[in-house]
Amino acid sequence: MPAATLEQFAARVARGQGGGAVLLLGTDSYLRDETRKLLIEACVPAGARDWGVLRLSLEDTSLHRVFQQAQTRPMLAPRQAVIVSGVQALEGLGEEAREAAARQIETYLKDPAPFSLLIFEAASLDARMRIFKALQSGALVVSVNMAEGADRDGRPAAVTASLPVIAKLAQELGVRLEGSAAEELAEALDGELGRIRMELEKLATYAGETKRITAEDVDALVVSDQKSSVWQLADMLAERKGGRAIELLHRLIAEGEQLPMILGGLAWMYRKLIEAQEAPRHLDGWAAAGYLKMRAETAKLALASARRIPRARLMSGLAALYEADSQLKGGAADQRAVMEFLVARLTA
Repeated sequence: MPAATLEQFAARVARGQGGGAVLLLGTDSYLRDETRKLLIEACVPAGARDWGVLRLSLEDTSLHRVFQQAQTRPMLAPRQAVIVSGVQALEGLGEEAREAAARQIETYLKDPAPFSLLIFEAASLDARMRIFKALQSGALVVSVNMAEGADRDGRPAAVTASLPVIAKLAQELGVRLEGSAAEELAEALDGELGRIRMELEKLATYAGETKRITAEDVDALVVSDQKSSVWQLADMLAERKGGRAIELLHRLIAEGEQLPMILGGLAWMYRKLIEAQEAPRHLDGWAAAGYLKMRAETAKLALASARRIPRARLMSGLAALYEADSQLKGGAADQRAVMEFLVARLTA
């Protein structure tokens, strides 16, 4: 596909110069949502979006169905945007099915329907596989990950890059971030814009009529990576201190933490511990922060805990976390008991 920036591509679509496809590749929910919004606004008039925006997932829909929809003129809308999530599911197909899927993608993208914009979405794809190459050859690939590495001052680049977005979000919410509140929020959440947006909405509600958010508010209300949540648990898990871990769980619940959020934090922590085990042995400080995409202090804790917990325990713990997640989402009658049993398993 001819080289183009996202803005150039959107402008071309807005002028009605054909449809085509975009691949949104990455995990930052804020960047993905904002990019998708830009594309939809360029493609489908505001009054036609109830009919002209469709969502399909390749985890439960065939690629044939996606292209069939793309080639069907939309009703009550001049153009349509078809959002296709779960693209990474194609990589799990058998070899013959994968090759057939790649050919389907190549065939469609050579002559896309002029009235349809396909927005493919994937957390990650293997650049060596033909699925990615087929999409890359005919679609605009847009990264929806925050910047990696460190800035000139040694701070994680994602933290620095998130600051102007935080200012924009605060303005949209009608609140004022005072002093170092923006920096505190960015560093506490490692520049992850999806989490930052959610926490900023909570802080705006807390601010109420004052419309002011201070660094002290952030410190008091935002559970950062190094606070008394998952990384305290990491130390307890490494030492198999089940009783203390249960006490911490009860304290978090008493402080108002939601069980799904605690579980999500634990699952994220386990994934980071596994990443830390794979890190080069010499990493420390900001180098570790850049590798793990975390604050330097938290990265040190991750590396220290990862060296004390056998990989087999981490992998079995991750499986236990997914099992607990299924139970919570399945409407378990006693969700607190599910979490207590989980912590007991992780420290057994």
